[in-house]
Amino acid sequence: CEAAILILLLLLGVLVAVVKHTMSLSSVGTPQTCCFDFFNGKIPVNKIKKIEKLDSRCANPGFLVTTEKRQICVGEDLTSELEND
Repeated sequence: CEAAILILLLLLGVLVAVVKHTMSLSSVGTPQTCCFDFFNGKIPVNKIKKIEKLDSRCANPGFLVTTEKRQICVGEDLTSELEND
C-alpha cells in the first residue's frame, strides 16, 4: 500500500514538472505579432509613423507598418509597397 502511494506521488510530481515546463516554453517561444494576410497596395511614405520587422519566429516574414490610422502587414519586399509623393 505504501509503495502504491509512493508511486502515485512520484507520478504526480513528474506530471507537475512536465506541465510547468510546457507552460514556460509556450510563453517564451511565442512572438507577440505575426501576420498571415499581407497588403498588396501602395502606402504613401508621408503617412508612415513606424516600420517594424516581424519576429523571426513568425511563419511568414515581413514588416508591420504603422500609419496615422492603422497597422498594415507588408511582405518582405517592403520597397515595392511604398509610394513616394
